[in-house]
Amino acid sequence: MIKKEIIIGLITGFIANISGLVLAILFLNDNPSIIEVIVKSFEERLLSKLISLGAIMNLFVFFVYIKKRQENRAKGVLMATIIIAIITIILNLI
Repeated sequence: MIKKEIIIGLITGFIANISGLVLAILFLNDNPSIIEVIVKSFEERLLSKLISLGAIMNLFVFFVYIKKRQENRAKGVLMATIIIAIITIILNLI
């Protein structure tokens, strides 16, 4: 049961990050094509910064789970945030 709650939080964290990434792209770029912006930002080495902006959404999800006393789901969101941080570090090193 605990593993299920953590996995739900992990999936929720990734979905929140992806939605935050899309929102950051829509607010910061004039180009409506999300995939083109992602490819262009990868070529210009800006993708890690966009992913980091998207991770701000995890903060809101984390606090909602804490407020609802769903600590295991909050742990999953935290794990997703750590995984995303590792991915952004790797993208900066490439």
